Amino acid sequence: MSDAREILRVEKLGKRFPGVVALDGVDFSLRAGEVHVLLGENGAGKSTLIKMLSGAYHPDMGRILVDGAPVEIRTASDAQRLGIATIYQEFNLVPQLTVGENLTLGRQPRRFGFIDTKRMHEQARELLERVGIDVDPRTRVSDLGIARMQMVEIAKALALNARVLIMDEPTAVLTTTEVQRLFTIVRQLRDKGVAIVFITHHLEEIAQIGDRVTVLRDGRSVEEVPATTSEEELVRLMVGRPIDQQYPREASSPGEPLLRVAGLTRAGVFSDVSFEVRAGEVVGLAGLVGAGRTEVARAVFGADSYDSGEVLMDGRRLPSGNVHAAMEAGLGLVPEDRKGQGLVLGADVAENLGLVTLRRTSRGGFVDRTGQRKAAGRVATQLGVRMSHLGQEVRTLSGGNQQKIVIGKWLLADARVLILDEPTRGIDVGAKVEIYQLINSLTASGHAVLMISSDLPEILGMSDRVLVMARGRLVGELDAAEATQDSVMALAVTEVEGARVH
Repeated sequence: MSDAREILRVEKLGKRFPGVVALDGVDFSLRAGEVHVLLGENGAGKSTLIKMLSGAYHPDMGRILVDGAPVEIRTASDAQRLGIATIYQEFNLVPQLTVGENLTLGRQPRRFGFIDTKRMHEQARELLERVGIDVDPRTRVSDLGIARMQMVEIAKALALNARVLIMDEPTAVLTTTEVQRLFTIVRQLRDKGVAIVFITHHLEEIAQIGDRVTVLRDGRSVEEVPATTSEEELVRLMVGRPIDQQYPREASSPGEPLLRVAGLTRAGVFSDVSFEVRAGEVVGLAGLVGAGRTEVARAVFGADSYDSGEVLMDGRRLPSGNVHAAMEAGLGLVPEDRKGQGLVLGADVAENLGLVTLRRTSRGGFVDRTGQRKAAGRVATQLGVRMSHLGQEVRTLSGGNQQKIVIGKWLLADARVLILDEPTRGIDVGAKVEIYQLINSLTASGHAVLMISSDLPEILGMSDRVLVMARGRLVGELDAAEATQDSVMALAVTEVEGARVH
């Protein structure tokens, strides 16, 4: 790649926020026809850097050069005009609009002064075909799952014909098959001369897709290395220390069943799902996106109703579609979309930690705020939440610390069975290990965990048993000793008669 033309360069880039130095003299370059991986823990400065390249932030020091000339990127329009498109981890889609409307937003084809709907849908279908996703352009975005929203976001960026494409955690919610499809698209773009900035926390992806890697730590660019650099060395550069064990699952001795699910069915979504989760164990729930895993979890928790079957906690049947009853029975759910469903971003750390116990700690209609903050402080310390104080807004925390808070509110509520849906999505390797250790401490104290993850190594590394779903049905159960990537995937692609997920 050494002779490729340099498209973009940042020199000594710096950005400060009140009380925080987000970037401190970062250097970074990008060449035409390469995939340059940007690596670092949450809070290392990756998001701040890409927001300056996309016009969301303006640097306090340093400069940005495009084609060798200094440029000012003050708005998203400036970035777009320079040929820079960004796919954020938090989707930039309008949920109320259709897929076709989102893909052509601001550029809708017109005929006689009116939007040409037929042509709009044709253009949308062409873009969707490029990313290999079979979605009707007339589908409302709010009706899509997160994985499909991600692919629509990528299709939207392709519509801009960008010279520089910044991809922030594009594989975080994709299955192995979908990741390989995405990599095919990325390679095609690279071969056409597009310069790609690729951010990922999945270290095994780097050698597959990257050419160079720049590692950020504490707001500084600490090293540029080849994409073939070993995972151990990349971790050392990221965190400043080696991490001995990626999946520190401790041996467990399962006790009595805490959660039983029997014959759970919701027409057209999932059918005849039965399993149990025992005290002291982690049960992994694997399957391709669209298999019905999240839908089952939501039904078990009472967030959605079901048509038949039953959910029992400690032998007591829970009513369908009743979240309050599930919570009172000791069931907790950490959703896959932590920002949209697990947190109140405008509230502070203490308020978020106390969300589940708000009703319980109220007396005569008044909340015991002093008691809530004291308990919140205890849990935040226990989890090692990195924050300036309990009054800090949750939106300003890193992804790993936000996830600790989503889990922490259930610790405060003493949930006996915790359902974790994609618990480490978008979290760096250091924070992942902290979440895994938290899972270990939960099971060691007699609690139980049902973990949904699209990250197969995570499922295999942290589960005592693995359940596999395909097309809305539970198709297999594997002990940790017999579960491999091949055996899980063989079950996950099973052709099943009956319920199909839409």
